[in-house]
Amino acid sequence: MSQRQSWLEGGRLLAALTLSLIALSLWIAAMRQFEVEGVRMVIRFTARSSLLLFCLAFSAAALARLWPNAWTRWQRRNRRYLGLGFAASHAIHAVAIVAFARMDPAAFADTTSAASYIFGGIGYAFVIAMSATSFDRSAALIGPRAWRALHLVGGYYLWFQFMVSFGKRVPAMQLYAAFLIPLLAVMALRLIAMVAHPRGRTAEAS
Repeated sequence: MSQRQSWLEGGRLLAALTLSLIALSLWIAAMRQFEVEGVRMVIRFTARSSLLLFCLAFSAAALARLWPNAWTRWQRRNRRYLGLGFAASHAIHAVAIVAFARMDPAAFADTTSAASYIFGGIGYAFVIAMSATSFDRSAALIGPRAWRALHLVGGYYLWFQFMVSFGKRVPAMQLYAAFLIPLLAVMALRLIAMVAHPRGRTAEAS
């Protein structure tokens, strides 16, 4: 049975997300005359936009199985593009981090560590690999088993990294605990969907 589709689907959705993220990031930086504080504001903004888009992509299959409706079917159809939107957000995040490092090396050194380089680098490697294999041709090249393994391990690694990145800030600012709620919710949804629909576990891979 054919599904009704809206205008904001597929490539249009990805373009809208990417252009909106670029425009908002430039506007945020411009509010501080593109100085260090403006760049740091962009880093915080894109961390949160990446969290939102990741959660939407990470929970899409589970929500479509547990609560099939127009929204969750749209979310499930566009999971690939929500994931690529997350990658675009994280690419802007990386650009802002590099700009911060160049503009204020001392402050950048104070806010980073060897662990952040290692685990952040692994996270970006997963983002790149998962994005590169989000297209039919590249997915076919590595095969369905490798594709599922990559997207399953990568998705859970990124979930864990978000938990650590936001969680470690909670002692200094308790409001950061609010960012853990959607992460815990999407993990709970995936686990519930696995129990309720055991035959559909492979669909939860990405």
